[in-house]
Amino acid sequence: MFVRVSAAARRSPGASRAVRRVCVAAVLPVLVLLVLGLAAGFEVIGAGPMGTPLLIGGALLLALLARLLYVRGTGAAFPVAGERVALGVTVAILALCAYWAVGSYAQQKGRADAEEISHNLQVRPAVMLDTSERLALDWPGVRETPLPAEGAGTHFRYRYEGLRLLAQAGNRMFLIPRQWIWATGNVLVLPVDAGVRVAFHAG
Repeated sequence: MFVRVSAAARRSPGASRAVRRVCVAAVLPVLVLLVLGLAAGFEVIGAGPMGTPLLIGGALLLALLARLLYVRGTGAAFPVAGERVALGVTVAILALCAYWAVGSYAQQKGRADAEEISHNLQVRPAVMLDTSERLALDWPGVRETPLPAEGAGTHFRYRYEGLRLLAQAGNRMFLIPRQWIWATGNVLVLPVDAGVRVAFHAG
């Protein structure tokens, strides 16, 4: 579509003038998007965590496309003095906005997932954890029980109940208390090695 429009503009003077008017008219939405993006960044308006990078990135992308269309449709000189620097800065800011938007989406998605998990903790596996060292978990709903020393070879000394498995990655488990709250809850990162014994059960 972009190539067809620019080719038609080069063949027809009328089309070339139309391309110029379209490119000049793009200045207004570019300015509007930039103002909205800055307003969202300073929290003057509520645009969500991804609002600022999407609005600013959209403004710069629209300006870049309008400039390229103008060059291809009118045969204007490109780049003019100083435009290489401006183009490089624009591309860099676009990449930054894309990275910012992806990071904001990941943070928002993680927060939403955490809130959903806190409302459905009954679906997470319950964990009974035996350790060789005392963890001193002062968490609501988590019970610590000293284990009797049955022999010299027994090194598990404490049992913890009231935990649930949040996730497991590699040789690490992420455990949360049964009464976990997503906004202020704690997470125990536990290496799976000879120092712990884990039993999963329903309930």
